Amino acid sequence: MSRSQITRGARVTQSDVSAARRSPDGRRDDDGCPILHVDMDAFFASCELRSRPDLVGLPVIVGGDGSRGVVTAATYEARTYGIHSAMPMSRAKRLCPDVVILPPDFALYSEVSAGVMAVFRDITPLVEPLSLDEAFLDVSGAVRRLGPPAVIAEQIRARVHDEQGITCTVGVAPTKFVAKLASTRAKPDGLLVVPSDRVIAFLHPLPVGALWGVGEKTEEVLLRLGLTTVGDIAHTPLDTLVRALGPASGQHLHDLSWGRDPRHVTPPAAEKSVGNEETFPRDVDDPEVIRRELLRLSEKVASRLRAQGYAGRTVVLKVRFADFSTITRSRTLRSATDVGREIYATAVALYDALGLQRARIRLVGVRAEGIVDADEAPRQMLLDEPEVGWREAEQAVDRASARFGRGSVLPARLLGTGGDDGYGGAPAPPRPR
Repeated sequence: MSRSQITRGARVTQSDVSAARRSPDGRRDDDGCPILHVDMDAFFASCELRSRPDLVGLPVIVGGDGSRGVVTAATYEARTYGIHSAMPMSRAKRLCPDVVILPPDFALYSEVSAGVMAVFRDITPLVEPLSLDEAFLDVSGAVRRLGPPAVIAEQIRARVHDEQGITCTVGVAPTKFVAKLASTRAKPDGLLVVPSDRVIAFLHPLPVGALWGVGEKTEEVLLRLGLTTVGDIAHTPLDTLVRALGPASGQHLHDLSWGRDPRHVTPPAAEKSVGNEETFPRDVDDPEVIRRELLRLSEKVASRLRAQGYAGRTVVLKVRFADFSTITRSRTLRSATDVGREIYATAVALYDALGLQRARIRLVGVRAEGIVDADEAPRQMLLDEPEVGWREAEQAVDRASARFGRGSVLPARLLGTGGDDGYGGAPAPPRPR
């Protein structure tokens, strides 16, 4: 499925989305669907292909090529030959003698994953990573700001593609379990919305193995009972399931078969960093444009820190060049801060120290690490700093933004630049979708 298509039983083009998602009574079919499951497509392989465009469309696998090597990841072209992860490399080469084998680069995958997760956390703080390449999001708190869940899902897909050069698939549903099933069904590079009133119709035709918690042994027990679909489980008396599988498993599968999943999206216990990054619509070689973007990102990072009651001790600058090569630089401050002016001063100093002369830059990012509770962070007062200063001014901006909307108050340097367009010059053209 192409990136311009969305799956909801029938496929429609992006231009049809707003009309197709409304019923005669005005309801959208993603109403009541705040849970997103986002899964990168052939993640490791996709990361490698960013720097090897000549291999796009060919069967490619990532893994060790020794006598005991195994497949770590495979492109969808390779999967058509029956190749899959954890398969011995020798068997993969027999299935497809012309397959291209690339060694894994886990540092690269971690870096791309961090960028993807930053996109998610820019949408909502309720992000539950499951691995490097997938996560659950609860976007209920972002609907007023960004639009309905399906629209947010499309924004995520576009940003991941534009900023990281890879594609992802998104499932949108009322619960985590159904959202994950939806993303699986929509792969690769797709979007599937399961409306709340269609959950049962979506679930019941699926094989029993689709249920979360059904492994090989449980599936054998269910098949011996003549239960082959989720609908069969749903219409089996609970007592029968409990006798066959035990109280916990029997109740669990019965609940899932009717779409009941009480689990919430649970973020990690403590956020280790707060950051934002921006991919320019066109590669940029103007240092002044870069500095304006660093100012915008620094203000945004500081605002997020204050909103969460955090302060950061270390400022990290990220720069990605046109060829996707990436560098980071960091500086630890004498005391933690949640002030945009201080974060920007550090980030721009790191940028200037790079001495880049007309280098073509694709992306810049600013991140605060060494996160601590703001109330517990000692503040370093400068000799010429007034008792009420920049921090209080930025807190006043927070209050104005909460009342009048983000961007209602901007640093003077960003006035007339499109404010939040991420380009720092004339309003940026729309990103390709």
